[in-house]
Amino acid sequence: MTQSWQRSRAAVLFMLPALALYLVFMVWPFLQSFWFALTDWNGATATKTFVGLANFAELAGDGLFRLALRNNLVWVVVGTAAPLAIGMVLALLLWNRPKGFTLFRTIFFLPHILLTVVIGIIWSWIYNPIFGILNIWLDGIGLGQVSRGWLGDPDVALYAVLIAAIWAEVGFVFVILLAGLQNVSRDLLEAATIDGANGWQRFKDVTVPQLANVLNVVTALLLIGGFNVFDIIFVMTQGGPANATQTMATMTYDAAFTLNRVGYGSAISLVMTAISLVASVVFLRLRERGEG
Repeated sequence: MTQSWQRSRAAVLFMLPALALYLVFMVWPFLQSFWFALTDWNGATATKTFVGLANFAELAGDGLFRLALRNNLVWVVVGTAAPLAIGMVLALLLWNRPKGFTLFRTIFFLPHILLTVVIGIIWSWIYNPIFGILNIWLDGIGLGQVSRGWLGDPDVALYAVLIAAIWAEVGFVFVILLAGLQNVSRDLLEAATIDGANGWQRFKDVTVPQLANVLNVVTALLLIGGFNVFDIIFVMTQGGPANATQTMATMTYDAAFTLNRVGYGSAISLVMTAISLVASVVFLRLRERGEG
């Protein structure tokens, strides 16, 4: 036992700082959120009135929460599928390192390193109904009837913000998939070509299976991000107009810091965490079953 402890002591000592940070900044706040969700607290006074599951019961009948959940589901579906599809196409185009490879790779990845505030401001200018380049371009090609205040129209505001988010995420997906493609066997692709497989068959039956692990990780990250999206919506619309872009995260912020209902906001955050966790686990299990 002494020899075993001596061998593992260094590893334990190296892990302790990371474990301490995890406990202080992850586990403890989570436990606090769980406690707050069981109370009625305004976030300012010392008094926290215990209400049990009342916040969760109210949440179950909250129409605004159902709207926010629906918006999150739209975001998860479109905000996961679109970056994956676009990122895959870009990665395949640059797989063979054509002329200008470094330049194109930099251009495609650049939006991802911009601050969310910058992205939100840029796209707010693009969507501006008065001087926005999108409306100017539509007017210029004879589609002036399509022009509108994109972020002020409840019917299209969510999708307008979603396009901005997709633009920012594509670079991340592209770089990860491009790196994964470097491990795809060229010999298998050549063998499939000799056997008569066309381009789509080679992609579906040879390339994609070898990218399975990379696709799983990227998809899981996009799923979690879709359920927790907050920053770009807050910058561009703050959940408006008329709650058209409200999500669970923005609803949590409004409840806790605008309405001073920290307990109710904590309940929303816990439900949001549980949904994103379950969705990610289910996706990974389905992928594992499909591969098996």
